[in-house]
Order: sequence, then C-alpha cells, then structure tokens
Amino acid sequence: MSDSARLTPDRNVPGLIVKFGGYPLHHGGVGAIRTLGRLGVPMYAITEDRYTPAAVSRHLTRAFPWPTTGTEEPARLVDGLLRIGRRIGRPTVLIPTDEEAAVLIAEHQDELAGTGTGFGGFLFPRVEAELPRRLASKQGLHELCEEHGITSPAASFPESRSDIAEFAATASFPVVAKNREAFTRRKSPAVNGTTRIETPQGLLELARDWGERPGVILQEYLPREQAEDWIVHAYFDADSMPRAMFTGVKVRSWPPHAGMTANAYVVDNPELADLAARFIKQIGFTGIIDLDLRFDRRDGQYKLLDFNPRMGAQFRLFESESGVDVVRAMHLDLTGRAVPEGEQRAGHRYVVENIDLPALLAYRRSGYTTPHAPTRASGTELAWLAADDMRPFFTMLARFVRPGAKHLYQLWRTNRRGSTTTK
Repeated sequence: MSDSARLTPDRNVPGLIVKFGGYPLHHGGVGAIRTLGRLGVPMYAITEDRYTPAAVSRHLTRAFPWPTTGTEEPARLVDGLLRIGRRIGRPTVLIPTDEEAAVLIAEHQDELAGTGTGFGGFLFPRVEAELPRRLASKQGLHELCEEHGITSPAASFPESRSDIAEFAATASFPVVAKNREAFTRRKSPAVNGTTRIETPQGLLELARDWGERPGVILQEYLPREQAEDWIVHAYFDADSMPRAMFTGVKVRSWPPHAGMTANAYVVDNPELADLAARFIKQIGFTGIIDLDLRFDRRDGQYKLLDFNPRMGAQFRLFESESGVDVVRAMHLDLTGRAVPEGEQRAGHRYVVENIDLPALLAYRRSGYTTPHAPTRASGTELAWLAADDMRPFFTMLARFVRPGAKHLYQLWRTNRRGSTTTK
C-alpha cells in the first residue's frame, strides 16, 4: 500500500484556493491543487485570469477568474467568496495563500461559515478573530514575541519623519525595512518587500516617499555570515495541538538571503519544533502556519522573522512518511477524518525552478553555504514540473519571461542605490 493510500479524505468536500492581489506565478497554489486533487478531492481556485498556471492544472475542477488588488472593501471580498461558494454548491474548505485572505477569513468567520449562505458554508479553522491580523503585522508579531518570550530581531516602529531621522543617526547599519501591516502593503506599500538598507543616507533617501506616518518596521539585520535560515510548517487543530509538524533549512532564496525560498531541505530540528509548538499553544492559534526563523550563531538563538498564518508557497517540501502535508492535514481534520501520524521525510529537497538558477549564481558569488543542508537529497520535489500535470510548468515559462527580466532590472537598480529589495 502506498503512503498516500493510507489517507482517507472526504471527496465530497472540495477545496478552494483563496488569493487576493495580482501574483499569478504562485507555485504554492498549484501545489495545493495537486496535493488534494491527486487524492480525488475536487479543487477550485480564484485566479487572476483563465491562463495562470493554477487555472490550467489538470487537477483543478474549475477556476474562478476574479482580478483583485487586496485593497477592496472587506464586504465586497466576502460577498465575492459567498457567490463562489454558491456556485460550488456545497461546503468547501478554504485554503488562503496570502495574509490578506487569511485575515479576511478570520475576521468574517460567522458570515463565511453560516448555514444561511445557500451552500452550507465554508470550512476553515476557527480562530480568535483578531489574531491572524496581529500575526501578519510585523509590529503585532514583534509585540507577541516579547509577551511570550520568543526571540526576534531588535526593531523600531517609526511614527514620523523625525523618528526616521533619529533612527538613521543612532542605528547600526545595515538594517532591514518591511511593510508593517497586511492590507496596507497592498494600498500604500513603503517598500517593495523586505529591503536591506546599507547606510543612513540610503534610509533617508528611501524614506522620502514614505509620507508623514511611515508604515514600516526597521529591523536589526542579522548578518548572513553568522546566520542560518530555518522554516517551520505545521497544522494545529482546534486545541492548538500540532497534527502535522515539519522543520527545514533554506539553502537559497531569491532575491538572495531574504526573499522567497528557491531551494530548501527537510532537516529534523526538535528544538525548533518544540519552540514553535509552545508559541502556538500560548497564543491559541489554529490552522496552518509558515514560520521563517534565523539562527544567530553569535548568541545561539533562533529569532522569529515572519509568521504567515496560512499555507506557505513551499509547503510541498514537507510530507510525512504517511503522505500527510499541512494542506492534507487541514482538509482531513476539518472534515472529521483522522490525520495519520508519521515522521517527516528527512533529506528531501524542494526546488523552485524559475528562481533557483539566479539564486544559485548569486550564492556562488558570495561563497555562502548552509551548514545543515544534506550533501545529497533523499528525493526532490519541483515546484512547477510534474509528470502528471505539465501545463502549469509551461504556462509559468510563458508568463515568467517579461516579469522575470523586469524583476532582475529592479533588483539591479536598488542595489545601485545602496539597498537590496526582496519579495
């Protein structure tokens, strides 16, 4: 019997990929469609148009093209979700792929799960309504870390131009700037993602466009030469107990050292798994998590950088010996099915084809290596290419050329200005 055959999903309950904003080349959404679709679960997805990689997957039952920006009024987004639910016609598990979707679902749980929806309501982990927004907020996460004794990089939250000037005069550089809040990053982003700023002059120049109330967090930079990037993916049930828990190490990201995972390995790290489980229990979170942590060799501590209260794009790196990943675990749990136990596949590798090649070249130039990465992979999961589902790969290639070139050009320009921008 194969590993996946041990799973007993409810094939009468579909899944719906929920995403807001324009990012059609999202391999995580394709991975979620495949992982449940291969088990016979009907899969639906909100897409930018009918020609995204997700929309052409053979494992997708139907795409719902709905161009959004993430800046719409919440009531409009909720109404749109309910219309889609009525078109599906039966209770459906929601699978958010971005912070805005996770926050919206949490803050409108009663409306989305109600029996008066006309289709039985959506299924999703019930959570304290305000918690996902706080976790997705860089300031909110930093405050939660301080409350519960979780180490995170030193941070400042400027409220005015004078605060920026004072910080520039006293801080040690380089520093990292990030957009502070979910949704705000869509409406009026201060930076185009995580941005390393090399000098006080670079900060002051960049801050000219931030307005009177900068929506940023300025964070201590943890030097890559003294650090290792780790990730935790897990699913927690209604009692905030882990039903699936995985740890791994990033080998490469793009843009380098702070961007999206391009290459990673599964590496057992019981200390990190315990830290994550204790934190989740303390704050009472339920659902899927995607954590980014940096191990600082200078003081021997894991420092929490980001908490994504939803599925991570690289979640398919992780699968247990019983065939469980975090998306499968959530669907099984929400439909009242058992979640089989099993150890993670240590040594397994994940590669995002369209961004790992430039990342590899950049890392070779810098000479950086990840000490905990295995010398040889026990197996490899590709983000896009799959023998049973080829069309997303070729659609990605067709759509990647122009934005890929544009992104490389923007990265080159920001490097010339003395800062490094990452997604």
